[in-house]
Amino acid sequence: MTATSLASSPRTFDRAALRVVFLSSLGGALEFYDFIVFGTFAAYISRAFFPANDPAVSLLNTFAVFGVGYLARPVGGLLFGRRGDRVGRRDSFLLSLATMSGATILIGLLPTFATGGLWATAAFVLLRLVQGFCLGGELPGAITYAVEVVPKRHATLACGVVFGCVSSGVLLATGVSAGLHAVLSPETMEVWGWRLAFVLGGLLGVVSWGLRRSLEESPAFLAMRARLAEARGGSTEQGPLGELFRKHSGRILIGIGATAVVAVFNGLLFAQMPAYLGRTLHYPPAGIAVAINVAVAAMSISLVIASWVGDLIPRRYVFRIGCVVLAVGALPAYGAIVNHTLSLPALFLLIGLSACFTHGTFATILADLFPTEVRFSGVAVTLNVGAVVFSGLMPLAATWLIVATGRNDAPAFLVMGAAVLALIVGFWLKPLEGEIGSGD
Repeated sequence: MTATSLASSPRTFDRAALRVVFLSSLGGALEFYDFIVFGTFAAYISRAFFPANDPAVSLLNTFAVFGVGYLARPVGGLLFGRRGDRVGRRDSFLLSLATMSGATILIGLLPTFATGGLWATAAFVLLRLVQGFCLGGELPGAITYAVEVVPKRHATLACGVVFGCVSSGVLLATGVSAGLHAVLSPETMEVWGWRLAFVLGGLLGVVSWGLRRSLEESPAFLAMRARLAEARGGSTEQGPLGELFRKHSGRILIGIGATAVVAVFNGLLFAQMPAYLGRTLHYPPAGIAVAINVAVAAMSISLVIASWVGDLIPRRYVFRIGCVVLAVGALPAYGAIVNHTLSLPALFLLIGLSACFTHGTFATILADLFPTEVRFSGVAVTLNVGAVVFSGLMPLAATWLIVATGRNDAPAFLVMGAAVLALIVGFWLKPLEGEIGSGD
């Protein structure tokens, strides 16, 4: 499939377009893989790079570095988004995936604090920053590309497919974790077994980069460049960031608010939940892996269905329903987790299903807020600021909240607050919709 064929009218969501959407999601899958790997092996990482007399302090330091990585995401999003709006979508997320993959491999090869001292810890933090920087351009690029290579009427479904594929990174990570724990002794896992997960993730990123090179440029971007060249006498130079903040600052705030519910849910489920279930609530490791996989599988399948519904009725309605479901269900769900009142796989099946409405629609909501000229930058800013504020700091915030309140179900209040915020934002969406396909 070429850019020319994609740009021809009418475009269809056929097998060729589905392949393009799948390839664009591979970097995001590595991001979710990293979520689970970091959370699952947090105890090993903390002892390797942040040794302390109190294991809780060591773990808090590790989650703090996890959050620091997210602080680099807005900067990366700004730069990769600017590049994506000026040079092209394809070029931008090829570069981000290649750099991110290298950083992930190097994390698995670093010496520990015991052998490298503070230099080893500093290198770990630096590589985490590089990961975060590159991730700032990955998922925004996939979202932008997906809505620009399919018909407007299938935009929500395209993003649903992206997130369904992205979630496969979680299934892969939990599978790798289960496999490593099954074949390696605890002593071996402590010394070098956990490193294999990072090296494998980085190598998969390299393979994904090779596959992604076959992608053509987005037809919407090519059409936009042609319009600019004609309007400016052959020049296509533009300043997307200046235009974004000058003309669309209100849309950025709306987008950040809409991102809150998804970011908090993901930050807690993928990064904080494995350590929370094992170290705080003393669930067996094997049961934790099964439960997380059940939640992810249920969410991945159901969010694609919800995204299909979001193309049949206004997606903002589906999104609002999801916010209500999460706001109402968070406290009972955490109560059941803490009190062991329901089997973990059954409970996490319900948790995964509860996220389908928000996760299946929010990405298209973000893309639909911004015109083609600034879409990559707009999605990158909203998604990454939301990730920093509402996702990257969630493991640290949840751990602190449990200690401060003495309630093991305290993280539920984080989900409830984010869902209410996103619900309020959802009632501001209607007059801002309609940018996808408007410039084709």
